[in-house]
Amino acid sequence: MTEQTPTPALPEPPRPEARPTERTFHGDTVVDEYEWLRDKEDPQVIAHLEAENAYADARTAHLADLRSRLVDEFVGHTQETDLSVPVRRDGWWYITRTTEGHDYPVFTRVRDEGSMPEVVPGTLLEGEEVLLDAQAEAAGHEFYSLGGFHPSPDQDLLAYAVDVAGDERFDIVVTGLDTGEIVDDAVRGAGYGLAFSTDQQWLFYARVDDAWRQHQIWRHRLGSSAEADVLVLEEPDEKFMIGFETSRDASTLVIQSASTTTTEGWLLDLADPTSAPRPAGGRRLGVEYALEHAGDQLLVVHNDGHEGFALATAPLEDPGAWTTILSAGEGERFEGVDAFAGAAVIELRSGGLAAVRVVPRREDGWDVEGAWGIDHGGELDSVWLGENLIWDATSLRYELTSLLTPSTVAEVDLATRATTVLKRTPVPGFDPELYVERRLWATAADGTRVPLSVAMRREVTADGGNPGYLYGYGSYEISMDPSFVATRLSLLDRGVVVAIAHIRGGGEMGRPWYEHGKLLEKKNTFSDFVAAADALIEDGWVAPDRLAAEGRSAGGLLMGAVANLAPDRFRAIMAGVPFVDALTTILDPSLPLTVGEWEEWGDPLHDPEVYAYMKEYTPYENIRATEYPAIFASTSLNDTRVFFVEPAKWIARLRETVTSDQVERPIVFRCEMVAGHGGRSGRYAKWDQRADELAWLLDQIGATERI
Repeated sequence: MTEQTPTPALPEPPRPEARPTERTFHGDTVVDEYEWLRDKEDPQVIAHLEAENAYADARTAHLADLRSRLVDEFVGHTQETDLSVPVRRDGWWYITRTTEGHDYPVFTRVRDEGSMPEVVPGTLLEGEEVLLDAQAEAAGHEFYSLGGFHPSPDQDLLAYAVDVAGDERFDIVVTGLDTGEIVDDAVRGAGYGLAFSTDQQWLFYARVDDAWRQHQIWRHRLGSSAEADVLVLEEPDEKFMIGFETSRDASTLVIQSASTTTTEGWLLDLADPTSAPRPAGGRRLGVEYALEHAGDQLLVVHNDGHEGFALATAPLEDPGAWTTILSAGEGERFEGVDAFAGAAVIELRSGGLAAVRVVPRREDGWDVEGAWGIDHGGELDSVWLGENLIWDATSLRYELTSLLTPSTVAEVDLATRATTVLKRTPVPGFDPELYVERRLWATAADGTRVPLSVAMRREVTADGGNPGYLYGYGSYEISMDPSFVATRLSLLDRGVVVAIAHIRGGGEMGRPWYEHGKLLEKKNTFSDFVAAADALIEDGWVAPDRLAAEGRSAGGLLMGAVANLAPDRFRAIMAGVPFVDALTTILDPSLPLTVGEWEEWGDPLHDPEVYAYMKEYTPYENIRATEYPAIFASTSLNDTRVFFVEPAKWIARLRETVTSDQVERPIVFRCEMVAGHGGRSGRYAKWDQRADELAWLLDQIGATERI
């Protein structure tokens, strides 16, 4: 008789010490045993996070081979040595190149000789210049992220912003493009946004406050000390964040400050960089707008009297005098506009999908009657405007994707409307004929029809036995459009039905879709997701005991909420950087995701009704003593958007409260010790992280083998 090797005993999960603290608001006292985990400078906190990582390693050790196979599949579906479609900018073509074995790209350029150069992966063209080798720059750093890449108007200088901690605070570097030498690196800890003055003597940038709110615009004279920088504009209202961009003709800095519901704009002449910004539209409570400099006038997308937003024009000398020329149709939502010499291009939502509409510009004005859309006819096609830097362009680039259409860069001629596909991202080993995608609908508790985007292998049938994966977000009017993600092929090829639930709180179905999933209607977001899960099960696409769910950030709040609301619907839940201690955070004005978020979630600090409503759904405070799905939570120590303490506390309370067998349904928590809100940096590190997550998920839903 052969002696069997005993199965290693599973370790006990970390259980942090309970150190009760109390908070009292509106006569309600809450005891929190784990708030002490907030201090990342505390060695005991770090020791606990490291213990959680060790426990996660032990609980997933048996998945090592599967993780390795998944990484091989991710790499196998990637043309590792590749390049972008060249982008034309003032006498040059700019190119981004990737190389096999490298985590980060190389940014190059080659002179414009009259037509787009014929580029090939892995080989520089004659005269092609390397502007920034991010792989070399990242050497020695565990994390590396670019927060901006901006050539100067005459293409002599390059400004770029670097984060090596994951906290989204950037150091700005300016180099000479002819020499590659550093011209200036004085500005540290900046926010997002870079812009040169016309004479290239000044650089504009933003700063964030202690609550990571971008609140100031600064002007820096190249070659000088940052202590001499000049404050251009400050936003004192904590509900607002400020940012800027350069107009397409490079003449104007367009500055906008916005809360969730209100906007204010300014214009600054980049040829007169020390001048004060000019107001452009003012600030009126509840009026949102986006400014676009259109040469001799402004274009404005606004909601003043238009629920779905509208397109208006305004004279430069009186930028607040709007004349509406085109309104969104029934079920549409205008999201923004880009101006060119010969057209205005509106990005919008229509029929639940991202779309593009072109408004031609004639000698006598904008031809709104002749507006036309770009449409490839796919049921789940998402279309948006691509990178177009030339003001007098005669053709426009756009991008197209769907769950089964790899990201495609195409170009449409403005005169003939003829379309040319410039590049479809190569996906080795992917045969689209093996799969199908479709739009399904769920019925929410209040009768609302909720769309789902679904993909599966062609041989999969609605027999009630399939594993399933359901993704959701549902906040900030952000849409989770159906797009191609190569790592999902590893799910599809294991028979998993992959679905995205386009739930209320997002923007998929227009402004009302958002309005009915926020504030005191936020619970619709959660019940919509449960309805989507029910539809997949009731229609036979997914087995009731084989459905996994995933959400990140505010989508992580969704995961925590549905785990409490309907724990029996899901076999496993993955929550990335999850906003699961929402009430604690929104009660503290010193934290990110607080004052500026009151228009999204409500103000529980001052409004007892909001406090009571949020307390009914915030995940950390509503964990029940019942059987739960298996849980995999992940976060990053340096995340500035959702602090690591939220999932750390949530996991601790889950483990002590739920009644499910935590051997069969483990509760696992990983904390990246050097990373940001998006996780690890570098594509290979990201693939390793995703393989870790998906191996756990596939194991939980019994889909580890390819079909």
